[in-house]
Amino acid sequence: MRLSRSLLSIVVIVALAALSGCESTSSGTAATGTRNPKVAASSSAAQLRPGDSLTVTLSGIPDPSTNPVQIDEQGAISLPFLGVIPAAGQNTGELSNAIRQAYLDRKFYTSISVSVTVTERYVYIGGEVQRPGRIPWSPDLTLAKAVQSAGGFTLYAKETKVTLTRDRKAYDFDVKLAQRQPDEDPLLFPGDSIQIPRSAF
Repeated sequence: MRLSRSLLSIVVIVALAALSGCESTSSGTAATGTRNPKVAASSSAAQLRPGDSLTVTLSGIPDPSTNPVQIDEQGAISLPFLGVIPAAGQNTGELSNAIRQAYLDRKFYTSISVSVTVTERYVYIGGEVQRPGRIPWSPDLTLAKAVQSAGGFTLYAKETKVTLTRDRKAYDFDVKLAQRQPDEDPLLFPGDSIQIPRSAF
């Protein structure tokens, strides 16, 4: 009888220990929770893209000028005397050199200085937001801020599976998590594309 009671006590202790272990594991999982992916900075962030707004300054010539331009859908800009010049895919230094060389090669000037500065760049957001389209980029722009800038989600948005495309790779984010925890809210880079799907419910 005493042996049976001893065995019963051991069984109860083992069961309680196992249950305690399960609760500890579950609690640890809940504390960790779901995390958003960590995405590397864009490798092509410095490259100019269609839609970027630029200022091209021409100096060291008899008729210096400051020219606000925007890269069109074909990736080009238009400048005095030169007409259409390819711009997309280059950085500002490369474009400055290309413009300068074009003026010299076509004999418009024997000497010229060219400076290209970016005045506005964009990210793109589509799907279930109030105002889909382009959003001006800034160094502190995050995924959650971009959604807010687009007027917020529609009633039908699937907020927990928002797709960010960068450098031709797609990543899914939980924006509700990003809104609660700033360290789960990724910084955006020029040319990033965000798509908010429609919820099934």
